Amino acid sequence: MGGAGLKSEEARGTKPRRRRGWRLAGWAALGLLLAAALAVLLVPLVWPVPPLRNTVPARELADADSRFVEVDGIEFHYKQAGPDSAPCTIVLLHGFGASSFSWRDTLPSLGSECRVIAFDRPGFGLTGRPLPGDWTGANPYSPEAHADQTVGLMDALGVEQAVLVGHSAGTAVAVLVAARHRARVSGLALEAPAIYGDGGVPGWLGPLLRTPQARRVGPLFVRRLAGAQSDNFIRSAFADPSKVTAAVLEGYRLPLRAENWDRALWEFTAAPRSTDVAGLLPKLRVPALVISGGRDTFVPPTDSRRVADALPGAATFVLPDAGHIPHEESPEAFNRALRAFVREVSAVEPAKQ
Repeated sequence: MGGAGLKSEEARGTKPRRRRGWRLAGWAALGLLLAAALAVLLVPLVWPVPPLRNTVPARELADADSRFVEVDGIEFHYKQAGPDSAPCTIVLLHGFGASSFSWRDTLPSLGSECRVIAFDRPGFGLTGRPLPGDWTGANPYSPEAHADQTVGLMDALGVEQAVLVGHSAGTAVAVLVAARHRARVSGLALEAPAIYGDGGVPGWLGPLLRTPQARRVGPLFVRRLAGAQSDNFIRSAFADPSKVTAAVLEGYRLPLRAENWDRALWEFTAAPRSTDVAGLLPKLRVPALVISGGRDTFVPPTDSRRVADALPGAATFVLPDAGHIPHEESPEAFNRALRAFVREVSAVEPAKQ
């Protein structure tokens, strides 16, 4: 009995000590968790972000044939081939990381019959780069805003209706224009349409990317797109990388010399994407052509075929030896297919040679 009583006293003395130990461990863990949370919240706000070097206002990078027009308070850079009075108008929408430079072989070729306009969307090229605090209302980097800006640019340039030609990420903007402003679209040409797949930032992550902390350090990540990494990315978009000349690389690099290109590209990456673009395809009633490169590894031909199947009555055209950017890699064949489509939907007579 005495031994049992002693054991009981020891047990009674041990339990409080254990409880105190657990409490101390719990408080220590909570303290570490709070410290980690504070670090996550505060460190990005004080992390040194060196300024970009050797950047200039975008206008200083303009070419002799560059033009600018203001839409919704943003200065848009564009280029044009063909007269304003041409019987048809084509608006070219570039893909991610590109600009109006990408359409250098399409503009003069189609400009012999139509008015052709290639412009830089916000976040790319030489178009203005609004930053947080510069706008109220809708985020100017969202696909929906890009669609409405496209129509705003058409209004500013006196274009009532146009054939929209989108490449890669630009195809989503073209589809949104057709869905939101049907009367302004006479035809849709979707090249390497990045409509399906897992591209872009997941919706749940967007709000985190738009926090002050992420907006401060995020540009450091997008700066890694410059230099050799961007060159390799461009080469991988071609089936024949030897066609990516030094002049092509320089044309793609040029906008990386514009002020705030890194911050604007982060804003584009973080912008909300609320519309199910793929779900709009079966509802569109507009002449459509889907163009794909047979050796496209970014948007496989099967994805392009899927887009064409979803678009009522869409025609297809495949350039078997081209990669992700047929209009640059096989411009002659691309321009022939696009010209034939534009003539069909615009009832334009072939230009006399």
